[in-house]
Amino acid sequence: MIKAIIFDLDGTLLNTLNGLKDSTNYALAQFAYKEKTQEEIRSYVGNGVKKLIERAIPNGKNNPQFENCLNIFKEHYSKTMNKTTEPYPNIVKLLRELKNKDIKIAVVSNKFDSAVKNLCNDYFPDLIDVSIGESKSCKPKPETDGIEKALCELKITPKQALYIGDSEVDVQTAINANLKFIGVAWGFRTPEQIKIAGGKVIINEPMELLNFLN
Repeated sequence: MIKAIIFDLDGTLLNTLNGLKDSTNYALAQFAYKEKTQEEIRSYVGNGVKKLIERAIPNGKNNPQFENCLNIFKEHYSKTMNKTTEPYPNIVKLLRELKNKDIKIAVVSNKFDSAVKNLCNDYFPDLIDVSIGESKSCKPKPETDGIEKALCELKITPKQALYIGDSEVDVQTAINANLKFIGVAWGFRTPEQIKIAGGKVIINEPMELLNFLN
């Protein structure tokens, strides 16, 4: 019996791509670096903001402005992330239905922890039981730190939970954490990319998830 569902955030619950693009390009512009297209940003996301900036800035971590660029991104994103972010259609409806069924809900994201908590509070007030992002004490996915912390706080076992995500990183995270995985077709990766990574079940619309609760 499923007692909890753990969601990825970006590309699964929230469409954050425009905000990530805007903040990345704002940070790059401070050093006169070429801006990135939305499709380039789409290909860079999934492993946390450090990896996003590493992929976006010339020469990656070897660039002497890497840390400065990352800090500018974080500051800009923290101030502007709500301007272009929105839940995917029927996500709020799904979360409310899960709550009505007494299913616990967690979010585990590779976004930095304060942004994860703020976004969950802003867009899903009273719907998310646990929200966890990357921090000094929580390594990014596909490491299982965030998943293990969520399971502990929810007081459930891996067999009692489903993990829902939109990327190859999410597939590998579920494998590493011994969780059943369901991919979503509306996120930052295509269904084909999810399948190649090992995702066997993919839903095309949020409310389809209710079919897997039993």
